[in-house]
Amino acid sequence: MDKTPAVPSGMLATGTMKDAPHSNGGPDAGRQPDETAGPWRTLGALRVRGPLVHNITNFVAMDLAANLLLAAGALPAMVHAIEEVEDTVEAADALTINIGTLSPGWVDAMAAAARKAVEAGRPWVLDPAGAAATDHRRRIAERLAHLQPTVIRGNGSEILALGAGEAPARGVESEVDSAEALDAAHDLAKATGAIVAVTGAVDYVTDGRGLAAVTNGDVLMTKVTAVGCALTCLIGACCAVNSDHMTATAHALAILGLAGELAAEEARGPASFRTRLIDALYNLDEATLTAGARIQ
Repeated sequence: MDKTPAVPSGMLATGTMKDAPHSNGGPDAGRQPDETAGPWRTLGALRVRGPLVHNITNFVAMDLAANLLLAAGALPAMVHAIEEVEDTVEAADALTINIGTLSPGWVDAMAAAARKAVEAGRPWVLDPAGAAATDHRRRIAERLAHLQPTVIRGNGSEILALGAGEAPARGVESEVDSAEALDAAHDLAKATGAIVAVTGAVDYVTDGRGLAAVTNGDVLMTKVTAVGCALTCLIGACCAVNSDHMTATAHALAILGLAGELAAEEARGPASFRTRLIDALYNLDEATLTAGARIQ
């Protein structure tokens, strides 16, 4: 499919706006995710439709996030200038916001983009990166969480900081197991109306009533910086093609987690794992995903 977004080419992480996503080769409101559909329904739709995903993310994450989105079949736009975020949101199919870079101009752009996404009916995903590390980060994350995000994705410490006001972390790394943040995740989902995903050794997704657990993944995913940030962008892409946002979120977790497992089989360490993760996501087919995804 030839999808040429109405945004300047400099915004796109891909060199050619008309490069079509490959056609593989080369679950909401108080219930569990829809397992009758399975994650291939989401990934397959993503590859066919090639949604444009607008990402306001940190400098460390931009490269990996953009490349993983391309591997999945989406088109990434990495745009943070306040003068153009509203236009980009309007042209995009989804928005993701990661608070890793908190320069004042960026914060204003994040808020403007989030408001525009709600106005335009675009799903948007909040990643409160490092919200447990400093009071400033927590306050910014709280401000954005009140702007009607579709999904909030964070590790245990970040979700505790937002949902319960606790802040046990060193930098952006979690000091809390994902299961320990479940009560905070439920409370945060009820308070904001968002789907909340808590990622860790086991990933959990809740809308404040229903709960899903995803057990895909590999420890090497914790040894490469920005994998979690890139996951947030993939959630945005999945929400763009699956309006059942709880299901879409669970599917994104399983898709990248399984790609991580496959990449780890051949990796010799974090550096080779990073490359193989992109390849594994690109080559993930229906049979492998259907057999390997573990969503409960």
